Amino acid sequence: MKSIIVASANPVKIKSTKTAFEQVFPNENFQISGTESPSGVSLQPMSEEETLAGALNRLEFIKKYQNTADFFVSIEGGVRESRGFYEAFAWIIVQSKKLTGKAQTASFTLPRQINGLIDQGLELGHADDKIFKRKDSKTKNGSVGILTKNLIDRTEYYRHAIVLALIPFMNSDLYKA
Repeated sequence: MKSIIVASANPVKIKSTKTAFEQVFPNENFQISGTESPSGVSLQPMSEEETLAGALNRLEFIKKYQNTADFFVSIEGGVRESRGFYEAFAWIIVQSKKLTGKAQTASFTLPRQINGLIDQGLELGHADDKIFKRKDSKTKNGSVGILTKNLIDRTEYYRHAIVLALIPFMNSDLYKA
């Protein structure tokens, strides 16, 4: 059985990781756990660079304190400004002792009301809760689920990018150092 540690206790991030690994490696069994890990960046990362730095910081934290796992997974959501609107996206990093894979989710434009709350210092999940009168939406369907009317929920949104981050593991002969 292979072990996976996700740099988060968020059930959405753990579930999306589990689903992606089971799809990519259907003949393997996985034991997955999540652990809170600091990003070392703003609660709401506001650029590509800051979001990627947060993902890398979370990854290094779990590797330092949970270094016996076969795979380490870090997911960091962020926003970036694009033509007067914010776009939401996330960086995903998957690492083993031999390989690293990195991918980004698709991005989507956030509504002006949410942009305003982010400008006031709110994290995207808290802005969603306020605008859509929800509680803890980031551990459920998230912005993407709310805005797509659950055609794409947060678990599915991350799953695609985790599969993309696993490309080096599916093609290790092409990605050897």
